[in-house]
Amino acid sequence: MKLRRLLTVALILLSLNNYAQYAEDALRFSEQYYQGTARSMAVGSAFGALGADVLTLSTNPAGIGLYRSSCYSITPEVYTRNTSTIYNDGSADDSRTVFDLSSFGLISSTYMGNEKNKFHFFQLGLGLNRLNNFNVERTIQGTGKDNSRLDAYLANADGVNYSDIENDSYGMYSYDLKPAWDTYLIDTVPGYQDWYFSPVPWGGVHQSERMRTWGSVNEWVITAGGNFSDKLYLGVTLGMPMLRYYKESTYREYDAADTIPYFNSWSVYEDLTTTGVGVNIKLGLIYRATDWMRLGFAFHSPTWYSLHDYWYSVYTSDLEQFGSYSASSPNGVFDYHLNTPYRIIGDAAFIIKKQGFVTVEYEFVDFGNAEFRARGVDYSMGVNKDIKDFFTTTHNIRAGVEYRPGPFSIRAGYQLYASPYKNNINDGAMQKISGGLGYSTGNFAIDLAFVYGKRKEDYYLYTSDYGSANPSLITSKNYQAVLTLTFKH
Repeated sequence: MKLRRLLTVALILLSLNNYAQYAEDALRFSEQYYQGTARSMAVGSAFGALGADVLTLSTNPAGIGLYRSSCYSITPEVYTRNTSTIYNDGSADDSRTVFDLSSFGLISSTYMGNEKNKFHFFQLGLGLNRLNNFNVERTIQGTGKDNSRLDAYLANADGVNYSDIENDSYGMYSYDLKPAWDTYLIDTVPGYQDWYFSPVPWGGVHQSERMRTWGSVNEWVITAGGNFSDKLYLGVTLGMPMLRYYKESTYREYDAADTIPYFNSWSVYEDLTTTGVGVNIKLGLIYRATDWMRLGFAFHSPTWYSLHDYWYSVYTSDLEQFGSYSASSPNGVFDYHLNTPYRIIGDAAFIIKKQGFVTVEYEFVDFGNAEFRARGVDYSMGVNKDIKDFFTTTHNIRAGVEYRPGPFSIRAGYQLYASPYKNNINDGAMQKISGGLGYSTGNFAIDLAFVYGKRKEDYYLYTSDYGSANPSLITSKNYQAVLTLTFKH
């Protein structure tokens, strides 16, 4: 049982998809990989102590206090994710490319009076920054030598009277066990009403899962800030992240060697949509310790999400000498809430004779603090306990450099997002390397950035007390090309 729980969290899918909330959902919607302008992304998104960049509205809102004139910027990007998988004796490669908006910002800066007034500037900003990108296309394939995903259905059905499954049109069995029953993927052992068998009594089937996800978390931000004596900069942001997550997957097993009597193949198609909106508060400050050093600090409250799930599934079977069958689940809907962890960010930037800078940023996040809530549902001993038991504190580092001898700039950066899992039950760490160029003159700037990211993690096609799939190793490589146009006035 303990092994099953480890595998379930290391997941990363449970065997039967009723689309209840799972610990992995909390992690997926809590992770943030900050995207802003091309300039900030080129230096590893470590702009919290430098300011005057739209990204800081989502990281350290005090950065708005560094604006001395009004401006607006827009940042489109091309995003590509390549995915490689290894499962038992099989491997596969996939790729997905999208064109999207990384960032948009409109900043108003007002001079508050003469230099004797300690309150020099007041700023207001409206912006949009992308916090996560869910665009993935991925295939897992290989031979299941010892068991079948149908074993997971048997584990959940055993002990349940077949009439409860057969007559359940909209209840707890209607999304998985009933369509499996209607397509003869599970059936009762002769002479029993609550003990089941499947047409795949052992392993040896070819298994594959084709999955496509898309969507993002885009955060709208409204920020106010001020400049006090060109020494202290303060800011506050009201963040409103918009979450969209779409998933389509088809899992299939077939008798490639033709060694299983009466069985050819079966499959399940699953469709899930999660949408919602959240709200959070961010507080920040930047202190100019000397002309060449700035220090920053920011606190992010949890994001309080209201989410809506919609899902359904379609099962098919091809049973030799018995025929082909198809059955669908009802359409499922559910409304619930997710609280993501709070964040603490510390920044330092070192200005090099007005010809460049070195910047570093540290972020503290405890993913074990995420929490689901829903009316009439007690998560405390289920998924919320799993979140606390299997996710941990992460210490993320972002750093970058810029050299600017004239109107042209050269930039480079690095990011390390530590693994969110306890006890090495999975990897999930992300590393990013970036670089870019910029040109700025007068009231116009154009910046270009390239970002490469890599992540490895294990994924389980299914888990059950009757048998679990071996882990699939998934390697994801992300490529981003980002362009920013900035206009000052």
